Amino acid sequence: MTRDPNIWRLCLVTDRDLARGRPLVDVVAQAVQGGVTMVQLREKDATTRDFLEEARALKALLAPLRVPLIVNDRVDIALAAEADGVHVGQKDMPVERVRAMIGPGKLIGLSITNAEQIARPDASQTDYLGMGPLYLQQTKADASTPLGVEGFRALRAKTKAPVIAIGGLKADKSAPVLAAGANGLAIVSGIVAADDPRAAAAQFAALF
Repeated sequence: MTRDPNIWRLCLVTDRDLARGRPLVDVVAQAVQGGVTMVQLREKDATTRDFLEEARALKALLAPLRVPLIVNDRVDIALAAEADGVHVGQKDMPVERVRAMIGPGKLIGLSITNAEQIARPDASQTDYLGMGPLYLQQTKADASTPLGVEGFRALRAKTKAPVIAIGGLKADKSAPVLAAGANGLAIVSGIVAADDPRAAAAQFAALF
């Protein structure tokens, strides 16, 4: 997988529950038309079979467009669907084990919420860090206390890795986050739940 820095700009994190009954592949297709540069497939309750089918459908959509597909948590799904990488949290499989399983050519992202987590030895083995939450948000019940822009700036200064900000981001309040050092933005409800996912993605893409 080519580490083109532009892929970090606008990451769509999927949430089936926010799609308002629309097929997830349709929402993603519209979002990519609007400027999404990377897609992270996150499934909280799907069966393994359904998760894999969704991943394969998204891979078929995104591969011709050269938009990376990242699978949240599940290394087995990522391998079976030939996804472009895996994103893990602090309680998931260690980064070094993920790397051993998926090889050097795939992307690995790691969620970071505080300075102690950046100091983890394996944090330096990732391709990018997902840092947040920036603001209060409703899409993750166990989210940490929001960092705010200044908290994000201080945390971001502790690493030279590409950083994608996440958590409660809206198009009209994301410019300060980019100014604070974010390489990109990860958006969930701001795109998935929008009336027009393409237009919503375009609003975020315009910030770049």
